[in-house]
Amino acid sequence: MKLKPLNKNIIVERVEAETKTAGGLIIPNAIQKHEGFIIAIGSKVEDVKVGDKALFSKWSEKEIKFDNKTYLVMHETDVFCLLN
Repeated sequence: MKLKPLNKNIIVERVEAETKTAGGLIIPNAIQKHEGFIIAIGSKVEDVKVGDKALFSKWSEKEIKFDNKTYLVMHETDVFCLLN
């Protein structure tokens, strides 16, 4: 079984953010990057594609668990930047 989002929703696998700097300072959650790889898109998604690495809004994500992994489901417009 595979996850298939509907309409303009996407599924993202989060990239774990660094919690410490190289010098050992702890980075608070408030300024950590919210980024991940898009692993599935709905049929009406226009601006992103599977495999894109994206930055997204912290408050837009909805966490789901599937096959013992955690994914994020969000609307396509919650992605505000693609990373090369």
